[in-house]
Amino acid sequence: MPVDPLELAKQLIARRSVTPDDAGCLDVLGGHLERMGFTCERIRGNGVENLWARRGKARPLMCFAGHTDVVPTGPLERWRTDPFTPTIRDGVLYGRGAADMKSSLAAFIAAIAGFVAEHPDHGGSIALLLTSDEEGPATDGTVRVIEALRGRGEQLDYCIIGEPTSVNRLGDMIKNGRRGSLSGTLTVKGVQGHVAYPHLAKNPVLELAPALAELAGIEWDRGNEYFPPTTWQVSNVHAGTGATNIIPGEAQVQFNFRFSTASTLESLQTRLVNVLDRHGLEYDLEWVYGGRPFVTKKGDLVEAVARAIKSVTGVDTELSTTGGTSDGRFIADICPQVVEFGPTNATVHKVNECIPVEHVEPLAKIYQQILVNLLVGGKQ
Repeated sequence: MPVDPLELAKQLIARRSVTPDDAGCLDVLGGHLERMGFTCERIRGNGVENLWARRGKARPLMCFAGHTDVVPTGPLERWRTDPFTPTIRDGVLYGRGAADMKSSLAAFIAAIAGFVAEHPDHGGSIALLLTSDEEGPATDGTVRVIEALRGRGEQLDYCIIGEPTSVNRLGDMIKNGRRGSLSGTLTVKGVQGHVAYPHLAKNPVLELAPALAELAGIEWDRGNEYFPPTTWQVSNVHAGTGATNIIPGEAQVQFNFRFSTASTLESLQTRLVNVLDRHGLEYDLEWVYGGRPFVTKKGDLVEAVARAIKSVTGVDTELSTTGGTSDGRFIADICPQVVEFGPTNATVHKVNECIPVEHVEPLAKIYQQILVNLLVGGKQ
């Protein structure tokens, strides 16, 4: 039975699924999938709802992945209409999650429905991996599903994540990888004292400054064919009590690496620590590993997506690994080819989030053509 992607997107937007609340979105999506012959499994953890749905047992296994949760709305008075009342105005669909990523979820379902109707005995298998914990800590969402699948030996061959990757036109960019993320909190120790008696104190800010300058000037790597150079950025600096006559007892810096496959977690940590030690700092350092970099080189999946985009929109797509992290960092552990592709991203996480209505149906058609390209051979 055909599925109207625009109407389904509106149904999903109307559900107030602020992370990690699913608000029943998975019930709606699961109902469609069960009617199409999918076996649906709920995988839960700490109040987070996840869905693993699969149709077929053969290889290759093509998986669509995404999230039902959305970020908070921000100031309601700045929205022109209620963020959870899907509204079409001047050919644009407004609502929280319209771009990130309920339109993609609706397009997944419409694409699968169209594909299964035309190819009921298709080769391979189709799966969906959906979570309500992507916009939050991401500790009980996709990562839990991947752990469960790995535990029973299930492997994915291809995965498309419906993140909004297009920039100016639908299909002009896909993400074939993402940089890794490594954060740290550095606490440099000093001796508190009166600013009038600096010889009786030790100012950690002044101790830290030369090391910070050196770290800021380091070329961590030069990137490679798929990634820009690794960057190191300071996000917060704090020291002192607020008084102007006290030398602080410690200074704290929070920083982040966005790193490519040209560097490793260990190499970045070692190089940074060497700088701190060379400057003779007394410090504590805590690391938070946000995710490793991953990349899908040109091959079956990238080519299938690019051909589908070209056939539906006429656009020659661009490969990119820019932007933040995504759940692709977890999926890549059991899937050799992972690509992100979805609608335009200009309004994601903003007030008055929206997507052009004219993009919704073509998005579903692209996803459907990708299935044809991978599971039927694209000869239709």
